[in-house]
Amino acid sequence: MRVDLFDFDLPEENIALRPADPRDSARLLVVQPDGETVLSDHGVFELPSFLKPGDALVFNDTKVIPAQLEGIRHREGAGGQQVSATLHMRAGADVWKAFAKPGKRIKIGDRIEFGHAGDNTCLAGSLMATVEEKGEGGEVTLRFDLSGPALDEAIMAVGHIPLPPYIAAKRPEDEKDRKDYQTIYAREKGAVAAPTAGLHFTPDLFAALDAAGIERHFVTLHVGAGTFLPMKADDTDDHKMHEEIGYVSAETAERLNAVKARGGRVICVGTTSLRLIESAAADDSRIQPWSGATGIFITPGYRFKAVDMLMTNFHLPKSTLFMLVSAFAGLETMREAYAHAIATGYRFYSYGDSSLLFRKDR
Repeated sequence: MRVDLFDFDLPEENIALRPADPRDSARLLVVQPDGETVLSDHGVFELPSFLKPGDALVFNDTKVIPAQLEGIRHREGAGGQQVSATLHMRAGADVWKAFAKPGKRIKIGDRIEFGHAGDNTCLAGSLMATVEEKGEGGEVTLRFDLSGPALDEAIMAVGHIPLPPYIAAKRPEDEKDRKDYQTIYAREKGAVAAPTAGLHFTPDLFAALDAAGIERHFVTLHVGAGTFLPMKADDTDDHKMHEEIGYVSAETAERLNAVKARGGRVICVGTTSLRLIESAAADDSRIQPWSGATGIFITPGYRFKAVDMLMTNFHLPKSTLFMLVSAFAGLETMREAYAHAIATGYRFYSYGDSSLLFRKDR
């Protein structure tokens, strides 16, 4: 499909720079594409009223790490040069894949000393890495001098929260973001970006869901920096998704299959949990235990196997995520929904408002 089919105009004032406070006071646009599209305006705190006892919410429990690293490149016969690296996928105990700037000047064999370009220090004052591989678009493979928990501790010391570009371009990251850009149930360290639909949940909302008989289940997908990359292809057939590491336990798969067997619905909180569940689902709609990398790319025409509803924030024009929601609820439905959201002042992107989508072909 042509990528420009997924374009739309978004005014700057609709882009959220801070989250709603309290989190569940954010707005919720409910989209029901049954014959004629029905749009209705609500608040996230009203979510339990749209679900039924026995339904199950699926959350991504990944935890954002401070994966934005600033440092100095060292090369024999050349002076130091400032380098910025955004870690996006772990490839070993001491190895990370990253997007580096300025990518064109970095070469295999370069040594990069992280921690001296900012105010933080690590251990003796630096965290060293060697460039082992170089790919397209500034992607590099970094092998660090530290490994395992020692490397994790060092990254926590020298790294910064990698705010989405549309926020970082307007204000610097601050200490508040370390809390705001994390779900209340985050526990598995490894994400570069937050599963932002989950940012709306509070202990009070969890209590209301429990009282309504709604189950909660957790999967893990470590969201990578590729989620921020613009779509460069003109046709969806020419786009390659960056892979992300995820896990669905045997226990979670069994419980979700039981939900569907008794007529309950599986509601994914965020596109990350949806992509993971759909990666784990077989053609007969049964969800299997799953572990590994997924690069699933969902566009209109995709047949959803297991997910019945989706709660998600509002996404960028021409992004893979707007393509996903268009596949889920219908392209024209989502055009209409986004036009309504823009006209009525919904806040977009990571810190913005939310939507609840009913699957079109359900």
